[in-house]
Amino acid sequence: MKIKFKIFTFLFVLVFLEGHAQEQPTYSLSLDQAVEFAQDSSYATINAKRDVAKALKQKWETTADGLPQINAAVDYENRLRQIVTPLPSEVLGQPPGEFINVRFGTKQNMNVSATLSQLIFDGSYIVALQAAKTFLAYSDNLEQQTRLDVRQETINAYGNVLVARDYIDIIKNNKKMAKKNLEETKAVYENGFAEEEDVEQLEITFQQLSNQLRNAERNYELSKEALKMVLGIPVNEPIRLTDELEDLTQKSLMATALLDKDFEPKSTIDYKIADNLVKQRELELKREKSNALPTLSGFVNYGTVANQDEFVFFDESTQWFNYSIVGISLDIPLFSSFRRRARTKRAEIAEEQAVTQRKQALERIKLAYDQAESDLKMAIDNYHTSVKNLELAERIADKNRTKFKEGIATSFELRQAQEQLYATQNEYLRAMQSVIDQKAKLEKVINKPLPKQ
Repeated sequence: MKIKFKIFTFLFVLVFLEGHAQEQPTYSLSLDQAVEFAQDSSYATINAKRDVAKALKQKWETTADGLPQINAAVDYENRLRQIVTPLPSEVLGQPPGEFINVRFGTKQNMNVSATLSQLIFDGSYIVALQAAKTFLAYSDNLEQQTRLDVRQETINAYGNVLVARDYIDIIKNNKKMAKKNLEETKAVYENGFAEEEDVEQLEITFQQLSNQLRNAERNYELSKEALKMVLGIPVNEPIRLTDELEDLTQKSLMATALLDKDFEPKSTIDYKIADNLVKQRELELKREKSNALPTLSGFVNYGTVANQDEFVFFDESTQWFNYSIVGISLDIPLFSSFRRRARTKRAEIAEEQAVTQRKQALERIKLAYDQAESDLKMAIDNYHTSVKNLELAERIADKNRTKFKEGIATSFELRQAQEQLYATQNEYLRAMQSVIDQKAKLEKVINKPLPKQ
């Protein structure tokens, strides 16, 4: 029985662990899928959506101020010591010249009432409704701006992971070649046909590559965690990238060749946000002017009251007296010691500032476009240069490797050629990443992805 129990327990643990492992999702994403995923799941976009939801609630909050309002009230009084009022004695039929102390009213009172109020006219309320719509449009534009920011951050983070991954492969290949050179040189040295310095120079190269590989592997894991942070994925969840760095680079190069030169700055989100600010300041000025208009409101009140010396308000015998009031209130602002005038003037200045900021935003967008376009062209030029430099560095390294084996070149010269190759390989990776990043930067400026071929 004990053996059967142990077997059963072992099988149960295996099934549990397998099921637990299946529950952990594995994210396999291309760049386009990662961008789409981030639009819904990143922390920034989630909160941006909530800001829009808050703006919708604020719009209804403003609208509700002008709709009927109903309030109820229950007032209870227990006069622990009632007020004593002296009355002339002749009022009560007594001899004149004296006063009699009298307590008016009952000791306990309860009043239950409900009031319906309605705003009939208020200029500031009309402006507030318009401002709520403008604020909602402003929140929508901010959400779109957040989405653009997240898109660029995702592309940059995705590219960082690909660069780190390819860098590991390059170092592994370089380390493999360096190990082969070191072993061959050691064999030649042991046979007396090489100097000890040759072995030492190659050992330095091998140790440096080993250290770089460990550091590159750590950076690869960190870059994946950074990408997960942008995507809104827990950093301990596994993730796999399906795109290759060279493929994305070639797509970016083809897309930029079809770039539309008819750039319209006023269609960008940054300009729309600046325009939203102008509209808000215009409405603020309009609201200050509307404060000089009268305010009209009406109300209807209905209630019932009971007065007793004891707390018997819930007894059937208690007598309640109903009452009702209807009224209208007109508030006319006459003179505020020029306070309204100062507030209106301040709102005018704020509107002028917003107009100037909108002009500045327009010029800043034009400059950002020119800068992004220039940076992309430079990234493309650097990429083509890095391709040629990589071919040259590989040929130089191969030649020096051959010369070293033949005894024509020293180990120091071989090491210099190898270091030059390693630096060129790194420049090539960074050049590809720069093309992808600069394309994403330009797309953010124009607020749309560049066309694909």
